[in-house]
Amino acid sequence: MLERFVYVNDDETFHVAVVRPDAGAPIRAAGALGGLAEGERVRLLGQAVRHPKHGDQFRVEAAYPVTPATAEGIRAYLASGRVKGIGAGLAERLVDAFGAETLEVIESDAERLATVPGIGPKRGRELQGVFQAQKSQRDALVFLQGLGVTPGVAGRIWRRYGANAVTRVRENPYRLAEEVAGVGFATADNIARSLGFAPDSPERVGAALAHLLGRAGDDGHCFLPRDVLLQRAADLLGAGAAADDVLDGLLLEGRLIDDDGVYLRAVYGLEREAAARVQLLAQTPVAPLTADVAAFERVSGLTLAPAQRAAVERAAEATMMVLTGGPGTGKTTIVRALLHLLKQAGGPVLLAAPTGRAARRMAEATGQDAKTLHRLLEYNPAEGGFRRDEDEPLEATAVVVDEASMVDLQLFVALLRAVPAGTRLLLVGDADQLPSVGAGNVLADLLRSDAVPAVRLTEIFRQAQTSHIVVNAHRVLRGEQPLPPPDGVESDFYLVRARDPDEARDLIAQMVADRIPKAFGLDSVDDVQVLTPMHRGGCGAERLNEALQERLNPKGAPIDRGKRRFRVGDKVMQLKNDYEKEVFNGDLGRVKGRTEKGLLVDFDGRFCSYAGEELEHLVLAYACSVHKSQGSEYPAVVVPLLTEHWVMLQRNLLYTALTRARRLVVLVAQPRALRRAVQNVDGLRRFTGLARRLGE
Repeated sequence: MLERFVYVNDDETFHVAVVRPDAGAPIRAAGALGGLAEGERVRLLGQAVRHPKHGDQFRVEAAYPVTPATAEGIRAYLASGRVKGIGAGLAERLVDAFGAETLEVIESDAERLATVPGIGPKRGRELQGVFQAQKSQRDALVFLQGLGVTPGVAGRIWRRYGANAVTRVRENPYRLAEEVAGVGFATADNIARSLGFAPDSPERVGAALAHLLGRAGDDGHCFLPRDVLLQRAADLLGAGAAADDVLDGLLLEGRLIDDDGVYLRAVYGLEREAAARVQLLAQTPVAPLTADVAAFERVSGLTLAPAQRAAVERAAEATMMVLTGGPGTGKTTIVRALLHLLKQAGGPVLLAAPTGRAARRMAEATGQDAKTLHRLLEYNPAEGGFRRDEDEPLEATAVVVDEASMVDLQLFVALLRAVPAGTRLLLVGDADQLPSVGAGNVLADLLRSDAVPAVRLTEIFRQAQTSHIVVNAHRVLRGEQPLPPPDGVESDFYLVRARDPDEARDLIAQMVADRIPKAFGLDSVDDVQVLTPMHRGGCGAERLNEALQERLNPKGAPIDRGKRRFRVGDKVMQLKNDYEKEVFNGDLGRVKGRTEKGLLVDFDGRFCSYAGEELEHLVLAYACSVHKSQGSEYPAVVVPLLTEHWVMLQRNLLYTALTRARRLVVLVAQPRALRRAVQNVDGLRRFTGLARRLGE
């Protein structure tokens, strides 16, 4: 019997309960126990485990309610309050009247139910409705778990479809992959097989095509060529599941779109809208600014190079412009000069960047307030949209966006909707860095299209030429190996060889903890960031964080969350935008203490409490992926490059890692892996159509 719940998370997908077996002492059961109630007899499937903090537990893999069959069992079940409106007294009267038939009477015989003292016809119908709804849920959860669905997923399916859950799943289980959060194609496919769907059924093939296009979007593509999509479908579905005819049917229905490649309908609409809005904005004239560069030079004490001066003058005339260049090419100086001209002209100027750290860097570099794009556009997490759009546009004479290479297609369209005609838009970024995580390659497509004025800076200014970081970053862009300094010469760039992941991990821990702080006067935690190509593996972020936590913070008070262990003093990273806490994806903090239910984190002076599922939004951050570092800068960066990272080793990933550092880069590499990273440009191609549409 389920005696009581001791913990339920916010979305009711994880429970801890005290359960009393028919024989033996009570045990703690942990897992998804949705739909069950205290006082109810249950059947649990799973395994006994020992939790490092909470001791012996029963890890639940499936949970079923057991309907009581005896009068005494029914009396206890109803008296528990499981059925709304029935308490201990009424339970007694019902069982006295109907005995072992009580549950059948409640479910299907309102007339007999009404004869019980204190019920009557109206209340009888109400009790019957409540009981039937609860039974429907119980039956659905039992049905779904019988198909191999975990209790947590079964609960999400019930919340999505309610009383229609069983019907919807029987009709087409593949719809779950599109309509229920956390259910992917593989889960839906397993359910379908249990229900007897054929391997070549149109439902299966259609779901696979949509799944593959969605997965391509996760890899940054807006579409897939038809032959590529069909080949991937054949690989996923196996022989005998020809997808040609099903694809043609989906195209005919308009669920997918073929326009020099196969698109999901929503992505196709975004790409077309982006092209139309860019063309409209770029072609709307604005009054040119007075390009008084000399006045900026007097105020700032800087002297602009001819290329910088030309860029400022071009930006002064354009409604929309792209400014791109690598480290040391003077992008920030041009932005500062343009902001000076805009200030002289009058009117509000808005600055933004894709991430919180990038926005803070922008504010530091310009001396003006900068926001994340989501905050600028006033994102509403409850509704999943932006308040600022064409109906309520931004109020500004100009909008400047930094780190534009990180802006994906969906966010770009949201920005364009909020920028009214006649407002200047300047996009600043480094087109050679990693592109956005989401679908699209916006900055590169704008540069390829020639539809928008663009300035590409290539000259490295004298003050940057002394930096081996800058010089080697540009060598990598040209496909040349980075050069270490001569022996005995102090530098801001070092190359250390490693034989294997274990040696590399040990070297990195030693460098971060001892050698770099002693040689450069940097703090191991606050100033040094390890950037790795992958999360998994001997030198992935997970193993590196374990090693660095043990080296840098072995005595901090532990806080366990599943397989994760945080310690007071740990460096952590936020993985998800949290608008209530005002903490955003990629923000770094330090664990300052334990709370009753979790921990307290300091994000640059903003203290935030985390408990329950919120702890899933934090990871150790002594090491993080190169992708997670986009938009950030660190005093020192340590980068492992090993053959175990082979699939991720490409030129723009290495270039992005190098350009995250201000004072020091240390590459810990196997020579073969370093050569691969410099030479490999095969993974740079993204299937996007924005450049073509802008040229039409």
